[in-house]
Amino acid sequence: MSEKEKEEKKGTNISRRSFLKGVGTGTVAATVAPATILVGDPETAEAQTDEAISKSEIQLNINDQVVQIEVEARTTLLSVLRDGIDTQGNYVDLTGAKLICDKGECGGCTVLVDGKPVYACMMLAMDAQGKQITTVEGIANGDELHPVQDAFIQHDALMCGFCTPGFIVSSVALLNENKKPTLTEIKEGLSGNTCRCGTYPFIFDAVETASQKM
Repeated sequence: MSEKEKEEKKGTNISRRSFLKGVGTGTVAATVAPATILVGDPETAEAQTDEAISKSEIQLNINDQVVQIEVEARTTLLSVLRDGIDTQGNYVDLTGAKLICDKGECGGCTVLVDGKPVYACMMLAMDAQGKQITTVEGIANGDELHPVQDAFIQHDALMCGFCTPGFIVSSVALLNENKKPTLTEIKEGLSGNTCRCGTYPFIFDAVETASQKM
């Protein structure tokens, strides 16, 4: 091998230590630099953040009442129901739907959207425009409880009560679709809701009783 070839070969040799050291330095620079810029100039960072997060004014029909509210594109329906403030400065304040898992698994935030049960934590508020939203607060007819609500009280179908609103809404949706469900159909219809206290037998009994009243 000629001296020139040896030099070229020598020039392309990169040790494992040198490679890792170079990659590590580059990674640190890539992750730290933006943070340093933001910390060093908070006013600019805040302005950039405000500009990046756009808001829109939307109308939502909740329990037969129209709510005018300003939301970010990422705002969930559950956030609006529980913590939203309308354009008049009033809280929506419908806290029956519960924020529990926040990933569409427990059913504690179930509401009806056009009569269908929906996890409010998984639906964007903007996607709920033009739809009829019914929360557990809108299930009763004034001071007259819905048969499902009556049956839950009758059968003591709750313990801590945190999951109960979701179960009631899902039960109403089930009975609206199937007036006389079997026990198997009740279990399937409520399979998207979780009760950590284990009151399932009482819940199933309550739904059977409610179906007879309805």
